[in-house]
Amino acid sequence: MEKRFQTGSLGNWRHLCVDMQKMFAEDTPWHVPWMERVSPEVVEVAGRHSQQTIFTRFIPPVNAAGMPGTWGAYYTKWWMMTGEHLPAGMVELIEPLAALVPPAEIHDKRTYSPWVDGTLHLRLQRNRVSTLVISGGETDVCVLAATLGAIDLGYQVILLKDAVCSSADDTHDASLELLGERFSVQLQLMTTETFLAEAS
Repeated sequence: MEKRFQTGSLGNWRHLCVDMQKMFAEDTPWHVPWMERVSPEVVEVAGRHSQQTIFTRFIPPVNAAGMPGTWGAYYTKWWMMTGEHLPAGMVELIEPLAALVPPAEIHDKRTYSPWVDGTLHLRLQRNRVSTLVISGGETDVCVLAATLGAIDLGYQVILLKDAVCSSADDTHDASLELLGERFSVQLQLMTTETFLAEAS
């Protein structure tokens, strides 16, 4: 049974929707088949609360040259996903999420985590945000990085367990189990339906 919020405990919140982009939804080497399955839940949250939604986008470099450390090796392996090879528009949000901007906002990032350059945290702090509701993909990569970073920064985190996706079932399940059990004081796993009932 899910934990229920006490009235007012949600605080000032934002929906952080991670990397719901065409390059993960369409036929590319980074295709995430589950994305289509969870899209209705993501659209429901973002559509009802577009002013409180921030979409992250993972932006590959033009090429591997000059990328720091192991990112150079990473993009040497995934050369076909660099900017000089990706078809135009692949970094854009899927529809109908793209149509929600504005009032929804976009935060571009070059790493799995959206917190590395500090600008997202500053934006949230200026608005006195205390709670982050997280959806998107992939559960065991960018969602995991976003979630752990948010916990480190002191945010209350709600992870919408039916609105996150991965291309790997086993590590998706393991990530949800890890987060739900080891970080239970700082994070709540919740269905989209339950969250929307509390946020209305």
